[in-house]
Amino acid sequence: MKITMGMTTWTEHPVLIHNEQRPVTLNEYAQYFPLVEVDTFFYALPQVTTIQNWLSQVPINFQFIIKANQKMTLHQRGQDRGELEEVFQQYRRTITPLIATDQLKTILFQFPPYFDATVRDFSYLRLIRAWLGDLPIAVEFRNQTWYKTGVFDSVEAFCRELNFTLVAADEPHDTPTSVPFVLTTTNPDFAMLRLHGRNRKGWDNQGKEWRKTRTLYRYSKEELAFFKEQIESLKPLPRELGIIFNNNSAKDAAPNALSLQKMMNINFSGLAPKSPEQLDLF
Repeated sequence: MKITMGMTTWTEHPVLIHNEQRPVTLNEYAQYFPLVEVDTFFYALPQVTTIQNWLSQVPINFQFIIKANQKMTLHQRGQDRGELEEVFQQYRRTITPLIATDQLKTILFQFPPYFDATVRDFSYLRLIRAWLGDLPIAVEFRNQTWYKTGVFDSVEAFCRELNFTLVAADEPHDTPTSVPFVLTTTNPDFAMLRLHGRNRKGWDNQGKEWRKTRTLYRYSKEELAFFKEQIESLKPLPRELGIIFNNNSAKDAAPNALSLQKMMNINFSGLAPKSPEQLDLF
C-alpha cells in the first residue's frame, strides 16, 4: 500500500521554510509532500488559469484533493435541481487541467452536520455519482446517523457500490456535530484520513473565532502512534492511503505530518527538487 501525506493549503507551514514569516510557495511545499488539500473550490471556483499556474509549480506526480463547492455539498438546502446540475457541470469544466494531467487525487465532499442518513440524502449521493461520472470522490459526514448501529454497514456498502472513499475523520468524538473515527476501505484505489485535531472547546465554539480555534491542536506522539496502528491494521488494503493534517490554527499540521512520516518510515518519491537553502532543513 502506498501512503501519501499532506496538509490543507500550502501557504501556512513555516516549518518548511526555516520558520520564515511569509507564505510558503506551492513549489516549496511540494519539496516535502506529494499531496495537498485545497478548499478554494468550496467558496468559489478558481479560474482555469489559476489551476494551470498551480500545475506549473509542481512535479507531475504531485496531486490535489479539492473540495466540492458549498452548493454541491448542500450547505444551502432547497436549491433548484437544474441550477444545481449546472454547478456540477461548471465545476467539472473548471478542473479539466487537473483531470488532463492525472493530478486530481479526489473531490472531497465535506457535508454539513444536517446532511443525514435519510432516503433523501442517500439519493443525493447517487446523484453526485451520476453528475460527476467516473471522477474520484471522497465523502466526509458530520452527522452521527451515518454511523449508527444497523446503518453503518449499509453506508459502507453504498460507498463501495458508488466507488466513494469514505473519509475517516479525527476530531473531538463526543459532540453533537462530530462522528467517530472509522478507517475503512470503500474504494480499492484510495482510502483517506483527515485529522482535524481534538480541541473539544474550540470545536464547540460557534462564535466568529470558530474556524481559527477548532483546529488549534497538536497531536502527541501517542496519538500519532494510534494513527500508525490504525493504518497498519487496515483491511482490505487500498492501493493508496492519503493522510491530510488539518490541525493548523497554530501551524501544527506540518510538524505533526513530518513526525508521523518519520514514525512510519515513509519516503515520498517524485517530490520537487530541493532548493539549495532547503537541503539541510530536516
